[in-house]
Amino acid sequence: MSHQAMNGFGGKVLTLENMNPNVRKVEYAVRGAIVQRAVQIEKELKECLAQRGRISAELLSFPENSSVFVAPGLKRKRAASSYSHFKQAHKPREPGVLCSRCHGVKKPFTEVIKANIGDAHAMGQKPITFFRQVLALCAYPDLLEDNKFPEDAKQRARRILGACGGQSIGAYSASQGIECIRQDVSRYIEKRDGGIPSNPDNIYLSTGASDAIVTMLKLLVCGEGPDRTGVMISIPQYPLYSAALADLAAVQISYYLDEDRCWGLDMAELKRALSAARTHCNPRVICIINPGNPTGQVQSRQCIEDVIRFAKEEHLFLMADEVYQDNVYAEGCKFHSFKKVLFEMGPEFSSTVEMASFHSTSKCYMGECGFRGGYMEVINMDPEVKAQLTKLVSVRLCPPVTGQALLELVVNPPQPDEPSYSTFMKERTEVLAALAEKAGLTEQTFNTVPGIICNPVQGAMYTFPRITLPQRAIDTAKEEGLAPDMLYCMRLLEEEGICLVPGSGFGQREGTFHFRMTILPPTEKLKVVLQKIRDFHVRFTKQFS
Repeated sequence: MSHQAMNGFGGKVLTLENMNPNVRKVEYAVRGAIVQRAVQIEKELKECLAQRGRISAELLSFPENSSVFVAPGLKRKRAASSYSHFKQAHKPREPGVLCSRCHGVKKPFTEVIKANIGDAHAMGQKPITFFRQVLALCAYPDLLEDNKFPEDAKQRARRILGACGGQSIGAYSASQGIECIRQDVSRYIEKRDGGIPSNPDNIYLSTGASDAIVTMLKLLVCGEGPDRTGVMISIPQYPLYSAALADLAAVQISYYLDEDRCWGLDMAELKRALSAARTHCNPRVICIINPGNPTGQVQSRQCIEDVIRFAKEEHLFLMADEVYQDNVYAEGCKFHSFKKVLFEMGPEFSSTVEMASFHSTSKCYMGECGFRGGYMEVINMDPEVKAQLTKLVSVRLCPPVTGQALLELVVNPPQPDEPSYSTFMKERTEVLAALAEKAGLTEQTFNTVPGIICNPVQGAMYTFPRITLPQRAIDTAKEEGLAPDMLYCMRLLEEEGICLVPGSGFGQREGTFHFRMTILPPTEKLKVVLQKIRDFHVRFTKQFS
């Protein structure tokens, strides 16, 4: 008898019942059920296209009455008629509709447009030439001898390689990040903030901003029961925050943004949420996303000052997610870093308020999501806690060195006297100008659709319009065990091939419904997407009225 049987054990060691219960609570709508269905549809469409391609190669290239064509199992005299029947059977019934005879699915579209996530390059945005030149040189240093690369790109590559072990980006770096890159990040911050000092020792390079955010939350969460750490996050929110809090078994404290004031932050709402939370947890942290995701608002300087005062008065650690800081489009709006405002408010605040701010190479004009580059700057952190932070990041050895190299180029781009400057500025300007144009186009188009209300897309890369749904649709969703806006988005995916994220995945006020859509598709494709959503909304509303 086996040892397992003797001890009464059997089946899997790890099951849904005995796994970490916090993981089961984690939800990440940006890559949730609707995205999984989108991937499945893509595979079905590809299968159908591939099957039709094989059929075309094997059969349809022959003349209709060819004696060469003999379908398996058929006599030669039936070949011609079989060919004609087969050709007709696999002919699309209408433009853009795939046949239903090829192991795929019949859909009124030939591609799935994933407007669910801020993945700029996947949506067709071209990489910045200078960035890719330097990264290519770092990855394959023999290219340093190639005269096709500009000298400033070679200089950057030599500097980065010189700071790497064995002069290779394949080597580990220091856990906090390559020192000369942290120095350049500090200089970048100082320039951005008008000369306010930044200490490289307070800079931690990271695997995108997400990794740094989760790391900081790990440091902050403690206690049990009513003493468990509470973290204030905006609703609607980026699901990273709710997912991380669930994983850490922290208490989520939701404060609602004011949709009627362009998703503005209301201090009375902050105080309400904090007061209510203190009855069951220990609020210690407030998180702000500026510019906003998924709501696209840009906080005013006065709002930022109010939040800083609130954090000081209530003794809260402030986390400022500023990954969209270059993505500001609306007239009269301007990005103000929390650090700059903090220090301009004077020593009463700048010497006491504890803060971490975050930035990334994934957004703005760069859109380099796959390289996973980012940084965090910590302010007024207790030195002993900072030592623990350094220990915690060392467990992961180091952030991706390719991501660190890319970050170096973001914070230290070509200068006016360097050969790559004009091309760099042209590409950067074109990307941001196109995003601004698409932000306006999205708002204007949605606001012409009865039943859709869209606030101005002041910044970031998304719109979060409010949709009015018929009661029958709400009832149908309930019967199917779905949130109403999930039903809406799933039907949109199945009928139009557009993948959006329902507002319920980000949080919203009870009785309201939304979806998040990125503005990243190329302008002409975005126009198609907007028209498809418009047509669908009218059709959906009529169907359930």
